[in-house]
Amino acid sequence: MLVANAHRMAINKQTQNPMKKLFFALALAVAGSMNAQSLQSRIVEDGGTGQYKSIMKEVEGLEAHTVFCPQDLSAFSKSNPLPVLVWGNGACTNSPWEHYKFLNEIASHGYLVIATGYFPKDDTPYHGDASTTQQQIESIDWAVKQNKNKKSPLYKKIDTKNIAAAGMSCGGLQTLFNCADKRITTLMICNSGLFTNPMGAMPNMPMPSKDKLKEIHCPIIYILGGETDIAYQNGMDDFHRISHVPAFVCNYPVGHGGTYSKPHGGEFSIPAIAWLNWQMKNDGESAKMFQGTNCGISQREGWTIEKNELIDK
Repeated sequence: MLVANAHRMAINKQTQNPMKKLFFALALAVAGSMNAQSLQSRIVEDGGTGQYKSIMKEVEGLEAHTVFCPQDLSAFSKSNPLPVLVWGNGACTNSPWEHYKFLNEIASHGYLVIATGYFPKDDTPYHGDASTTQQQIESIDWAVKQNKNKKSPLYKKIDTKNIAAAGMSCGGLQTLFNCADKRITTLMICNSGLFTNPMGAMPNMPMPSKDKLKEIHCPIIYILGGETDIAYQNGMDDFHRISHVPAFVCNYPVGHGGTYSKPHGGEFSIPAIAWLNWQMKNDGESAKMFQGTNCGISQREGWTIEKNELIDK
C-alpha cells in the first residue's frame, strides 16, 4: 500500500506541470505501444497447396521459433491430431528465411511445423546469432505442453506420438545430434550428413562422430542434391552405414541449395511430404513412393534413389 501511494504521489507531481504532463503522457503511450506490440504472422503462397491452408506465425512464450500450421484448426481433434515436424535451418541460421515456403507447404498438408529461429519478415538473409541443437528440443517440449494446455488453441489437437525431426545442412547435423530422443518417430536429413572429414565443417556446427548413427531408433530419409551437393559424400556415407532401421536416400541434381525457396518448396517437397504422410499418417499411397521395385520417387524425372532392405518390409 505504501509503495502504491508513493507511486501515485510521484505521478501527481509529474503531471502538475503542463509540459511534464505532456511528456509523461507520451512516455506512457510509447510504453503501452511497446507492450501491445502484436505477434507477427503471414499467409505464405495463399496458404500452400494442401487440404489445410496454412499460416506462418510467431507464438507467445516460444522465443526464437517460427510456427507453421493450418489456419483453421477446427478439423483437428484428439481423434484427428496434427503430427509434428521440428526443423533446423541451414548454415546454423537462427531464422527459417530460406525454408519458409517449403515448411509452409508441409503444414498445409495437415502438420504442425515448428522451425528453429526468428520469424522471417521476407527473403532477406538473417545475420544474428547462430541457432543451437537445443532449439529443436524446445520445439518438441512446447508441442507436448500445448497439447496438454486447456487454454491453448492446440489443446488435444497435436499428435505427440508422431514427431519428425528434420533439418537442412547444419540443421541436419542438429537433427542427428538429437536423434536419440525417444519422442522422435522419424528423421529427415536434407543436404546433410555427419562429416567424414571434420576439416570441412564451419563454426557452430555440431560435430558428432559417425558412431552417432547407432543411436538412431526410427526410420530415416536423406534428401540430397546430387553429386554437386557438398553434403553428398557425407550423406551417402551415413546412409550406407545404417542397417538397423529403415533408411532411404534420394538425390535430385540441384546441388546444396535444394529447392526450398522455389514455389511451394519445389521438388524437394514431394519426397518430404510423402515420407511424412507414410511414417506419421500411415498413408498407403505415400508408402508406394518408397516401397517396391519401381517406387514412385524413382519414377519422377531427375530423382535417383537407394534404400536398405528394411524399407520394403
